[in-house]
Amino acid sequence: MVIKMLLQKLNYSNHRVHAPLPLQYFIRNFSLWSMKKDPDLESALSRNRRWIVNNQIKNIILRCPNQAASVKFLQKKFKTLDLQGKALNWLKKYPCCFEVYLVGDEYYCRLTKRMMFLIEEEESVKDNQEPIFVDRLAKLLMMSLNHRLNVMKLNELKRNFGFPDDYLIRIVPKYSDMFRIVNYSGRRSSMEIELVSWNPDLAVSTIEASARKHGSQPCFSCSLPSTWVKSWERFHEFNASPYISPYLDPRGLLEGSKESEKRTVGLVHELLSLTLWKKVSIVKLGHFRREFGMPEKLNVLLLKHPGIYYVSNKYQIYTVLLREGYNGSELIDKDPLVVVKEKFGELMQEGLHEYNKRHYLVNLEKRKKDMVLGRLNKSKERNSEMSENDDQGDKLGGLFDPEERKRFEVLEGLSDDDEGGGQRGRQSSNSRSQGYPGGGNFNPNGQLYSISLQLGSTAYFLRHLEKTSWTNTTMYSTAESQCSKGHGFTQSHYTWAQQPTS
Repeated sequence: MVIKMLLQKLNYSNHRVHAPLPLQYFIRNFSLWSMKKDPDLESALSRNRRWIVNNQIKNIILRCPNQAASVKFLQKKFKTLDLQGKALNWLKKYPCCFEVYLVGDEYYCRLTKRMMFLIEEEESVKDNQEPIFVDRLAKLLMMSLNHRLNVMKLNELKRNFGFPDDYLIRIVPKYSDMFRIVNYSGRRSSMEIELVSWNPDLAVSTIEASARKHGSQPCFSCSLPSTWVKSWERFHEFNASPYISPYLDPRGLLEGSKESEKRTVGLVHELLSLTLWKKVSIVKLGHFRREFGMPEKLNVLLLKHPGIYYVSNKYQIYTVLLREGYNGSELIDKDPLVVVKEKFGELMQEGLHEYNKRHYLVNLEKRKKDMVLGRLNKSKERNSEMSENDDQGDKLGGLFDPEERKRFEVLEGLSDDDEGGGQRGRQSSNSRSQGYPGGGNFNPNGQLYSISLQLGSTAYFLRHLEKTSWTNTTMYSTAESQCSKGHGFTQSHYTWAQQPTS
């Protein structure tokens, strides 16, 4: 019965552990897999989370009245930024970016002058690059099937393409001959940007433009080591077929055919070429699957071409990167906006370095003070111990203690009996007449003399010697001899030099 109950419990626990998981779990974990890791490209994919957070704080402050925000208001925004801790401590870590000041009893934050200068430079770059943004938006619409894109989906990638936050107000109405806002369903989430006129000069992909420049046929380039033999063979086989422009209408292509695959590979290549950092999230790219006519299993298609794309799962986010856009971990062609954003990152790191250095010096000074206080406390403890010893030394001891004096006399009497007394007794009496226990010759003016002491009287002789003016005493040699086995006393012969103190 007990065994049966135990088996039932085991079956129940196994059922709980091996319960069927949701289908989305398997799709998420097994529909994608990473390529062989490239250290350089992994480094290029690394995101500076601090940069992202500070950039969002910058945008929040710019939207506030007078471009200044209270720290309490920013503290409430910290939850949306996925941050913990105090906002005041975070802002003080970047003194080159944020200036914290006190108004009454409340802290406020504004951007520093250097930060405002970079913002002005960024706005100047955006103004100068407005024609490029227009062409970039037109290219995206020209590659879509119906020549229109959902605004909410496009907002997810607007920073990847470098579009300003107010591109719907700044660019679209200004170029009404090219774009317009439509909403055919009437729902707010269905608002779209539609292409008004087709520009054949823009319907040229990056690969076609490069082929025209070099006077060759448009084809893909492979950025793989020569040791990847099989991958190179598959790439040459794929590249042998004619190139299909992503700006062509794909409705005539059969789904799953080589031509359709060729067109999709060229489409993703062109989309990545239009981004600032030549990379994009596969999940966000998959949101445009219907608009761009991409296959449902886009990840499988990308992984089939490791010489063109690099797929990584860094930060638990699947990202596709264009290999030919990088030389090692460095971006080859840097957009002017990328240069400005890198300056912002350098300014942020400079402020963080300054904060860490100042914090280190404060901690170092604090440790020095603690060390000095520790030494003072130790010296006080030593002084207190010495004072206690001095208090104990003021008591009668050695020869001045009657009980100890009786003990010395007994020890000396026993020694005299063992060795026949005689000369030893006379030496002991001479020593006692000088105030020292044991036997020996005392020379007040001499430097070297010898005294023979019993084991019990040696310590008291030295203790009494410390109380006299003969303080500079150094022991040179010690010899021990075994006394009478019946009594077991040890006799010590000490030889030392003594110089009187001035």
